[in-house]
Amino acid sequence: MLTTQDNGKPFHAEPITMEIKKMQIIDSALLDATSAKAKTAPRLRMNHNFHKDLNDPINRMLNAMERGTYIPVHRHTNPLKTEVIIVLRGSLGTFIFNDNGEITEKAVIDPQKGVYGFEIDPGEWHSLLVLEDDTVVYEIKSGPYTPISANDTAPWTPAPNDTESIDIFLKKLENEIKNF
Repeated sequence: MLTTQDNGKPFHAEPITMEIKKMQIIDSALLDATSAKAKTAPRLRMNHNFHKDLNDPINRMLNAMERGTYIPVHRHTNPLKTEVIIVLRGSLGTFIFNDNGEITEKAVIDPQKGVYGFEIDPGEWHSLLVLEDDTVVYEIKSGPYTPISANDTAPWTPAPNDTESIDIFLKKLENEIKNF
């Protein structure tokens, strides 16, 4: 294809046949697709990772969550990690617990109410309660990815397979938010 430069001189420009993306767009289509996967996932949540490798020094992801998903109370001590969550769609409750399982801090994160996210210091026991279906958050943590160890799962949080205790725990968190 023959075209001209700004100075009027002709040059031959080939059409671009391979698209190289330097930017990942976070739009409604990506949120919808990730939420659709969460709806059919056994845990009612799904990640969309932006980091290319689990060993990346910063893990960045979308986390789509549905009401009823259970996030055991946990902390990040091995290694110490700060966790940042920004709600892109929907709303959630967030909780900090002491070593005895008592809630010491709580907040409703709802962009429609002008509350967009939170940051949790390393080593703090915490959990989330999804308040709306189709909730999607942008989550940032230091890498590399490490699964939560037994030492970083609260001993008083329900086991992931204990559905009766999980229901009681989620109702407790719901009551905490209702009274907030």
